[in-house]
Amino acid sequence: MRQDTLTVAWKYMSRRRFSTAIKLLEDKADTYQEHFDYYLKLGIACLYIGDIGAASSYFQHARRLKMTDSNLLLGQAAIFLRRGETDRALQYYLEIKENDPQNKTAGEAIEFVRTHGDYDTICRWVDTGRIEQFYPPLGVNTDRVWGILLPVAACILGSALFFVLFPGRKPYVPSRADLGALELSDEEKKDARESDLSGQTYQFILSDKEISKTYTAAIQYFNEHRDNASQIEVNRLSNSNASAAIKQKAHVLSTYFEIPDFDTIKDVPDFASVKENPSLYDDCWVSWGGKVSNANTYEDGSYSCDFIIGDEQLRHYEGTVLVRFEVVPNVESDQYVKVLGQLEVNGSNVTVKGRSLYQTVRKL
Repeated sequence: MRQDTLTVAWKYMSRRRFSTAIKLLEDKADTYQEHFDYYLKLGIACLYIGDIGAASSYFQHARRLKMTDSNLLLGQAAIFLRRGETDRALQYYLEIKENDPQNKTAGEAIEFVRTHGDYDTICRWVDTGRIEQFYPPLGVNTDRVWGILLPVAACILGSALFFVLFPGRKPYVPSRADLGALELSDEEKKDARESDLSGQTYQFILSDKEISKTYTAAIQYFNEHRDNASQIEVNRLSNSNASAAIKQKAHVLSTYFEIPDFDTIKDVPDFASVKENPSLYDDCWVSWGGKVSNANTYEDGSYSCDFIIGDEQLRHYEGTVLVRFEVVPNVESDQYVKVLGQLEVNGSNVTVKGRSLYQTVRKL
């Protein structure tokens, strides 16, 4: 049986596929004009991806249709909380408790503001994503549940069959990729540094122990599907006094990295960190928001622009970076846009090789 767009979008949101849900909903803007649930779901999805400007606009539109919905009030309160406007946030949380005394999220948010509601703590919670526990709840992430249950069931079944077919042998449990050949030997760990440093300069001078620790961290981050974090450690080794053998293994590790999308990208560096130490972030992927300026289209069909990084109104300007696309993207220069791309570093010069972008289809 075919399901309506709102139901399908909510299922994507419960699976934390927010960009997919937003695109699906915005394509139905004409169908759901003046529909409360439509604006509420769009606002919640934008809130979770960090597009606070769009989330606020959608929530305001929803509030004109219905004023006392708990999830709407939670979303608006979360925006004020993120900004450190705790007095405004508390007004919304208290309104929720008045209408819905058993609302657990509002109760926990009130307690947080009472005990840890200073601006520095709020900034750290926003940075680490912990602030999301006060967002409108999405329910159980079915992808995560199945992502845990299916591998566990497969391992149990595989182990049982293995022991039946090959009694006395230990089962092999595969990792993300077979990195056995990339493990450092005892000799490599002992002589981890380049022996001849004459005539060479390095950005990072590390001890044998520090080089081994950095390499181990790169492997660990890779196994945790945190390719950006692993890439940073690879770059640290590449720009250090590590031996040629270790640098080569680090390079091979980087060939296993996957191309992310807006929903899967992790450990996104901010622009200030990249400008402060560009070489550490070479080849890392970023998802930055801002506006397009000075766009150019070339004879080979490629496209470039100055990308002004900041929030939707550019009240918090971070910097400007050159973005290149192999083909001309569909973008309106006067609207806020999020760009997904890979950093390319040449000395102190940083550019972004664009892969995809997301832009709100409908102007509110």
